[in-house]
This record gives sequence, structure tokens and C-alpha cells, in this order.
Amino acid sequence: MTHSPESRAWAIGGWVFAASAAIVMGIWQIIEGIAAVANDGFLIETENYTYNLDTTAWGWIHIVLGALVLIVGFMLFSGSGFARFMGIFLACLVAINNFFFLPYYPLWSLIVIALAIFVIWSLATADPKDL
Repeated sequence: MTHSPESRAWAIGGWVFAASAAIVMGIWQIIEGIAAVANDGFLIETENYTYNLDTTAWGWIHIVLGALVLIVGFMLFSGSGFARFMGIFLACLVAINNFFFLPYYPLWSLIVIALAIFVIWSLATADPKDL
């Protein structure tokens, strides 16, 4: 089955978008994590939250997850199937992590969740044969 130049362009564009968005998302997660680790007062803790972790613990989770997403974002430019799988997997983890992080930083968490969903969609719909 041959693909039209237009479909190939969309596939490449989606892949580049996913890789670039993953890099940005990874950097954002690292910065947010550093802010939480460096200054406990940066995040406002809510009372009676079921998943109440220390903000320093949330910071380290963000740093580690952000570093992994950043690395996979760069790996995605190689077009590897492993990077695609890891990109989807880590974007899912970022979305879940930020869902649990909603009470601490709601607007920012929603933005990161939306970006993670776009990364998942872009990687899931791109046809690797077109790359």
C-alpha cells in the first residue's frame, strides 16, 4: 500500500510534534520538580487529600519522570519503535502523575495532562512506515 505525500507529511509532522512536545514536557517536569524540592513552600499542600505526599517527594517524582521523558523525546527523533513505545508509556505516566498532582497546582497540571494526551495521540497515529 503506497501512502500519498500528504499522509506522509502528516505522519512526519505528528512524529516531530510528539518528539518536540516530549522534550518540552520533560523540561517542564524537571523545572517543576526542582522548584518543589528547593522550596517546600512553592506548592500549597491541601488538607485531607487521599494521595497526600510530601512536596519534596512529588518534586523528585517529577524530576525523575521529566528526565526520562526528555531522554525519550530526543530518542524519538531517531524514529525507533522502542522510543515510540516508551514515549506513549511515559506520556501516560506523566498524565497520571499530574492527575494526582492536581490539588497542588491545578492549572499547570491540566496543561501538562493535555500536552501528554497530544503526545500519546501523535505517537499512536503516526505510521512508522511513513517516517
